[in-house]
Order: sequence, then structure tokens, then C-alpha cells
Amino acid sequence: MATLAKSIKGGEFLVRETSAQEIFIPEEYTEEQKMMAQACQDFIDTEIIPKIEEIDSMKNPDLVPSIFKKAGELGLLGISVPEEYGGMGMNFVTSMLIADIIGSAGSFSTTYGAHTGIGTLPILYYGSEEQKQKYLPKLATGEWAACYCLTEPDAGSDANSGKTKAELTPDGKHYLINGQKMWISNAGFADLFIVFAKIEDDKNLTAFIVEKTFGGITMNEEEKKMGIKGSSTRQVFFNDCKVPVENMLSERQNGFKIAVNILNIGRIKLGSGILGGVRAVTTNAIKYSTERKQFGVSINTFGAIKSKLAEMAIRTYVSESLCYRAGQDIEEQINSFVAEGMEESQAKLKGVEAFAMECAIAKIHGSEVLDYVVDQGVQVYGGMGYSAEAPMERAYRDARIARIYEGTNEINRMLMIGMLLKRAMKGEINLFEPAMAVSAELTSVPSFETIDTSELFASEKEVLKKLKKVFLMVGGKAAMALQDKIEEEQEIMMNLADVMIEIYAAESAILRSEKLVSIQGEETTAMQIAMSQVYLAEAVDKINAAAKEAIASFTKGDEQKVMLMGLKRFTKADLVNTKELRRQIADYMIEQGKYPF
Repeated sequence: MATLAKSIKGGEFLVRETSAQEIFIPEEYTEEQKMMAQACQDFIDTEIIPKIEEIDSMKNPDLVPSIFKKAGELGLLGISVPEEYGGMGMNFVTSMLIADIIGSAGSFSTTYGAHTGIGTLPILYYGSEEQKQKYLPKLATGEWAACYCLTEPDAGSDANSGKTKAELTPDGKHYLINGQKMWISNAGFADLFIVFAKIEDDKNLTAFIVEKTFGGITMNEEEKKMGIKGSSTRQVFFNDCKVPVENMLSERQNGFKIAVNILNIGRIKLGSGILGGVRAVTTNAIKYSTERKQFGVSINTFGAIKSKLAEMAIRTYVSESLCYRAGQDIEEQINSFVAEGMEESQAKLKGVEAFAMECAIAKIHGSEVLDYVVDQGVQVYGGMGYSAEAPMERAYRDARIARIYEGTNEINRMLMIGMLLKRAMKGEINLFEPAMAVSAELTSVPSFETIDTSELFASEKEVLKKLKKVFLMVGGKAAMALQDKIEEEQEIMMNLADVMIEIYAAESAILRSEKLVSIQGEETTAMQIAMSQVYLAEAVDKINAAAKEAIASFTKGDEQKVMLMGLKRFTKADLVNTKELRRQIADYMIEQGKYPF
């Protein structure tokens, strides 16, 4: 694995060609990472899967805390915590890998993610040395459980509008916190609360580390939820909760920045965190379709079922590809900052912030792949899929939350485009110059360069180049036409986000398959090649539709005609026999009897 930063910046994939050798692929895990992943899988197989019904029933309030503590004893709660604070001190990609494996643990994955991510990382990245020494060893070992108190009844996506107040006591030694928080994961058994509140009439939030023993904390009963039923979710009330002034996290009014940056990490971890679940669902669908007989044969012999199984695998492969590509870019940026002399926790924050757009893509793509896979899993099972006796019913319910937490997918779509435009305006990404070049190209005579199709992926890379021109054409024109009002045009922002997501996803899959070929050979990787080719063909159509909708919404007359002609030119691609490729992929999966990639 490379350790020095490459020149690529967050969002720059739109205007820069990336070589396959630059990216990290899951097939390159080290032996140590594989051992950690196996230990995590063994823990799930022994401690969670046999008890999953009991976990979801929540009849035994001590069950989840006891499983949580066992995870701590194995070191699974301290993956990202440095060794000097009682953790494992593993790198960013390894923390993504463990989140990936935990994804198959049902509602426990929420318990795990809330503690190791938003519960622990604010202290790791923003805490004083004294705070780190006091709290991180307890969190890393599972002695204490953590939760994160940001959302309020009137403050969801607009987190900074929270009304919870913190008032300094007359002696200046404590803050009294008063307010209400809701949808707080792990609240029912948490020992430590990361709480966001406003001091006096401050514009921005301030963060505090609050111990349960400080008093003044009460809770409602557990929320009755659609899914992730085995995770604790409660409303938390703070009534003159007395917090020592030294438990302010970072600086006054820095809470909103903490929330944003921690959510960036949460987004890419969620992107990897769906992977274990979708692999498990796909494997169950393969097995059931083999066992289930209709008209005298297994239903997996039918083209309709094969198409579903293959598409489940294709989207999983692509989401995995983009997640670990982004994760390694973050890792290398972190290493670069450390090499320049930046303190490690600050380097981690800045590294993730640099690729905040890719974090949003990972969250959006992953959560929507998860929804697709569980939906098709139910369909493969047919009537049994609707039964609580079969595994699909739980998976279907549990999946739905992923498009909501860590920022809704709609908010994430708009954030990533807003961020891209701001970085372009600051000159951090050279976006407008390439956009102007594409605009000039629209009125020029098209060139007909000959592509050497004998080279693997040459045609696909040419398609990707043109798809990037679609984004530059539509995004550039929209930015010019709408200027500072573009953020009010949420539909256009989401159209642009969809184009951006599909470009990154399709390119990540192509690059991964290309790198795999260089390592294992073309024959061994035939299915991976097929998966990336099918996805790219689908991406072309999705990009065409999203771009066309955007063009129709802010252009008229001759300008619209020119842009539609450009769109037609830039989304022109050779027809791919996706039916045949899906059948080949499905046959291979059925032969293996599980998700095999």
C-alpha cells in the first residue's frame, strides 16, 4: 500500500484522469488486515448471529451491553484509537474494513458505529490531552459506552439550529445544560454523552463531554422503530446537567465544525458499513433461489432471477470499489499531512475533510445499493421474503435508516455540489477552465479520433472521459446561469450530484477491474470485468436522464438545443449486451453458492 500522498485532490476526479495503479482495491489487504477481518467475522458468527432474534426483541436489557463489552475485549472498539490510549492504533482503511464486516451484524452495527464513530472520534480528534487520557482508554476497551447528542425535535438536517442551552454557573466552574435531544443511539446504556449546546446567544454550537454520573439526565422509553430494533434509541433530556468547564470539547462555538467533520467520517464508514450486510443478503438470495423449486426446477435457472442476483452483485462490487478508493485517498492525504509535521489527529481530520465529497458519494451510493439489494432479496424469496421467519424481512426493515442518518441522501447530494462549487470558486479545483473548454467544444466540429479497442478498457475509459464532459457542460452552464442562486435550485443540485456519483462509481469499478487484471490476469477476472462493464452501461443512461432533466430546467431555445446535442454526443457509447453479461455473472455466483467477489 502506498504511504505518500498523490497529487489528486477531493473532487478532482472530474477533471483528472486516474490510473489503475494509483488506487487501492480490497484485494490488496495485508495479512494483518485479513486477520482482523476474520476475528471480527468470528465474533459476529458466535456472539451475534445466534442471538439476533433475542437482540432485536430487547427483552434482555443486559444482552447488547454484554456483547458490546466482549467486542471491547477483542479490541474491536479501539481500532482507530492510538495504542497510548488503549486502542489498536490501526490505519483508516483498516477501520473501514472492520465497519464493512460489522455490516452483517444487523442492529448491532448501529450500536458499534455510534460508539466507535460519533461517540469516540470527537474526543480523539478534538479533545485535550487530559480529556484523551481520561476517556479514550475506557471507550477503546468497552468499559464505557458512548453516544452522540446532536439531533433535536426542531434541529435535524439544520443541526446548528438546536435550542439546547449551556449556562455558566456564577462561580465559573460548571456549565448547566438544559435541553432535549432525540434519536440518540446507545443512549439507553451509555456512560458518556457528546452533547452539543449553545452558550448564551452564540451563533454556533459548542460541544461538551458529559458523564452520565453528572446527573440531571433523564430519558424516555426506547423508541419503537421500523428497523434496527436491537439498537438502543432514546430521547434524552438535560435538566440543569452540571458539566465541569474543563469538559468543554475544543473551543467555544466550535461544535458545529466538530459535528460536520465527524459526520464526514461517519459517511464513508457508513458506505463501507453496508457491505457486509449486502454480501450476506446476496448470499442468502443465491442459496434460497437454488433450493426453491417451481415448475420442476430451481428458480435460479430463470432469467428474471439471474438478472436480479447479478445486479445485486454488480452494485455491491461497485460500491465496494469506490469506498476503498476514497478511503485510501484519505489515508494517503493523512500520511502526507503527518509527513509535513501536522499532529496526527489534526491530520486525520484534514485528510477526511479534503475528500468530504467522496465521503458523501460513498454514503449515498452505499445506502442506495443496500436498499436495492434488500428489496430484490425480498423479491427473490417471494412470499417467504415477507415472512418474519425468513432473513429478508429484518434486512429490509434495517436497511431503510441508512438513507437518513449521517445526513439524508438529499442533503448529502446538495452538500457535495455546493462544496465542489465553493472549492472551484476559491481556485482549489480547476473546474471552470475545463468547463469553458467543453462549452467551446459544443460549437466546434466534432473530432473522430480512433480508439485502439484492442487495449482492455480503452473504450470504457473514453466513455468516462465523455461523461465527465457532461458534468462540466451542465454544471458549468448552471453555475453561470444561476450564479449564487444555484443552491436554491435543489432539483438541479441533485441532478448534478447524480451525474457526479455515477461517474465516480463507474470509474472506480473500471479502475479496480483493470488493476485486478494486472495482478491476476484477464481470464481469472472475467466476472469483475463484466460487472464493471454492465455498471458503466447503466451509468451512461442514468447520467443522460439526470443531465437532460437539469438542462430542461434552466435553458431554452438555441442554447438548450446545443446542450442537448452535446449531451447526445457525450453519452454515445457502444451497445453492451447486459443481459448476457448478467447471466454469466449469475451463473458464476450460483456455482459458487455465495457472493464470491
